[in-house]
Amino acid sequence: MSPKARLPIALALSVFFVVLLLAGSAYFVWQDLDQLEQAIVRPILASRSGLMVAAMVLACSVVVMVVKSLYDGLYAVPGKVAEDAQLMLATEPSKRLEPVGSADLRALSRTVNAFADQRDSLRKDVELRVQQAKQSIEEEKNRLAALMSELTQSVVVCNLDGRILLYNNRAKLQFKAMSDAPQVAGGGELIGLGRSIYTVLERNLIVHALESLQHRLRKSAAQPVTNFVTTTRAGQLLRVQMAPVLNAREEGERALTGFILMLDNITRTFESETRRDQLLHSITEGNRAALANVRAAAEMLDYDDLEPALRLRFRKVIKDEVNAMSKRIDEAATAFTDTVKTRWPLEEMLATDLIAAVRKQLESRAGVPVKLEDVDETLWVRVDSFSMLTAVTYLGSRLAEEFGVREVRLRLTGAGRMAHLDLIWSGQAMSSETVMSWELEPMRIGDESSPLTVRDVIERHDGEIWLEREKTKHRAFFRILLPTAAPQQEVENEAETYLRGESRPEYYDFDLFSVSEKGHALDDRLLTELTFTIFDTETTGLNPSEGDEIIQIGATRIVNGKLRRSESFEQLVDPCRRLAPESAQIHGITAEMLVGQPKIGEVLPAFHAFAADTVLVAHNAAFDMRFLQLKEAATGLKFDQPVLDTLLLSAVIHPNQESHRLEAIAERMGVHIIGRHTALGDAIVTGEVFLKIIPLLAEKGIRTMREAREAAEKTYYARIKY
Repeated sequence: MSPKARLPIALALSVFFVVLLLAGSAYFVWQDLDQLEQAIVRPILASRSGLMVAAMVLACSVVVMVVKSLYDGLYAVPGKVAEDAQLMLATEPSKRLEPVGSADLRALSRTVNAFADQRDSLRKDVELRVQQAKQSIEEEKNRLAALMSELTQSVVVCNLDGRILLYNNRAKLQFKAMSDAPQVAGGGELIGLGRSIYTVLERNLIVHALESLQHRLRKSAAQPVTNFVTTTRAGQLLRVQMAPVLNAREEGERALTGFILMLDNITRTFESETRRDQLLHSITEGNRAALANVRAAAEMLDYDDLEPALRLRFRKVIKDEVNAMSKRIDEAATAFTDTVKTRWPLEEMLATDLIAAVRKQLESRAGVPVKLEDVDETLWVRVDSFSMLTAVTYLGSRLAEEFGVREVRLRLTGAGRMAHLDLIWSGQAMSSETVMSWELEPMRIGDESSPLTVRDVIERHDGEIWLEREKTKHRAFFRILLPTAAPQQEVENEAETYLRGESRPEYYDFDLFSVSEKGHALDDRLLTELTFTIFDTETTGLNPSEGDEIIQIGATRIVNGKLRRSESFEQLVDPCRRLAPESAQIHGITAEMLVGQPKIGEVLPAFHAFAADTVLVAHNAAFDMRFLQLKEAATGLKFDQPVLDTLLLSAVIHPNQESHRLEAIAERMGVHIIGRHTALGDAIVTGEVFLKIIPLLAEKGIRTMREAREAAEKTYYARIKY
């Protein structure tokens, strides 16, 4: 029961007992009188009944004043002082208690203030020492910043769960280009600290690359890196290099704690190469006919008895065809003078590493035991390992499913500039038509499917595939030709890696390396571990169910206990209805500002992506969530993540405070308000308030998501509906 609810009950009980006491006393005195005395007293009391009632009311008033004074002195004032002291301890060290109440309570307040002054003095001394100790760390961080600023590549650092820990501004710009709605809130919904890299890159590619890194680490490679090429959901082609983030264990073993991705958008380069190949093909086909005409004309000129008119005519044919050929070649040279030939990038890897990966994939995904025979351990090959593993695994699974093959063998040998990768099995033979259909069908392994075919993979490697039979051994095998590569050197030329860039990294959060979300239900997670999206909306009015619409959404993020103002979402929205002029006095948004802005159907998907995998936090969240809920049917989006409300949480930690408006909470906690009644400004203030609420909740034993929600649900304000 809240303190405010206890006071009326206490006052009512006090009045009841006073009335009961007076009535009981009067009753017993009356019963003690004999009939003659009662007859004498009755008219006296009857004539003075109004005075008796007034005396009783006066007595009750005195009791009420005494009880109220006792309540304030013994409960309300000490409770408010205790809450202010909690603020001093947890969130606002500069705050001081105001001496109120009894003399002892005022003396206690002055003593607490003296302790707070002493603590501030000690804290300043500790901060000075910590600052001195952190100087070398800051220097290292600045070196990292300088190094990152020199990179022309996009750099993203992730933990093993794929959560983004660091990225540079070039990566932010590149992810903006990948956005489905780059015009909405700057296209910032895809990248951010704590966001998942799997929203951009396919999970299987990352997992495969991580397995390759771990395999190379186990082999103690000096520079364990891996490369792959992928397409984004926007259809862009990315070249990705992955390097490990290592942490040395006590026994000296290098443990993989995260990974670094360096991304290059090669879409235009690849498109340029495709156009050049097409032009080369057109030149070849076009000049073939011209050369035939020139050859025929030249042969006719060899005849001595050829008439002069025909001779001139054939010479003109030769001249015209040669001029046309020259023109086509000149046009091709002009169009592609400055381009650099770029084919689908292939990764150079040791043959034994490829065979080990293929063997693991066949046994784990296709369920086929694998044996090795005749693998050249000195051979290096150039492959797109992910697509090649998929192709071989697909062939193995088809053999097991359709021909009952229970074991396969792998063989990899060199043959000049190409290598022979053989997938061998014993059993039933297959027709050429079957082989052809397997090559041309999209690959499917179990529940996973790929748009690529085996033929696509082979052509990507400029290789070949065919079926051969070993009649003497009663075996057959698929032979795949792969390009070979020279053995890699331990030290490679990196002169072109570090080129002058224009961005400096501004986003650091390495503490997340030690955080893993696997195996944890969100309700049982500590609030200090969660990632939050703090948001606010500005609207045309206060009645969402009666047609009022959102005109602005603003949001920011809390990652690892820090408010990330630079990771923000702010977008005006065309409400498609009239905006009341008086509303501009509140939020400052006019109808003219909304002309040409995107509609809610465009903005809400971008905000939904920005808030994905986070807990939503707002002040008076029921109001904002109602506006979002009413758009679920139209947009097909559902904001089903947990929601916390700073209004309710303030009532949990400060039940004795009269106001829980955002301004009042901010003033109590020493949060400076800027940009009030703008969506992003309110979101930032709410975020700072929420960060100060978390430790105060912990003081009350409320540490997890479930505990915070259950405590909020018990407050009076939780019953407000919109």
